[in-house]
Amino acid sequence: QVQLVESGGGLVQAGGSLRLSCAASGRTFSSYAMAWFRQAPGKERLFVAAIRRSGGSTYYADSVKGRFTISRDNAKNTVYLQMNSLKPEDTAVYFCAARSGYDYYISPRQYNYWGQGTQVTVSS
Repeated sequence: QVQLVESGGGLVQAGGSLRLSCAASGRTFSSYAMAWFRQAPGKERLFVAAIRRSGGSTYYADSVKGRFTISRDNAKNTVYLQMNSLKPEDTAVYFCAARSGYDYYISPRQYNYWGQGTQVTVSS
């Protein structure tokens, strides 16, 4: 079991940056692959980025590649999403997700645990 709490969302102008954090409870954080998803109003939840449990491999949606960076600190039970060069179309609620195991997936159905989400709003 793991509980996830996101933070770091807010309002930012286009071109700005934000760093999201996701703090996990429990002592087995390093056994979970982690991911970030986002959901805009009236839209489906979409994959943003993922990282393997060791942190040695990452994967990004094409829409954020080169602008966003996912990382993790297993000693702090935390995963991060650094978001640079933000665009209005990045506006959404961002969710942290965890799945037990080595590999990551882009489907939200593969993830067992979810945070409550944090709102990111990018103004033009």
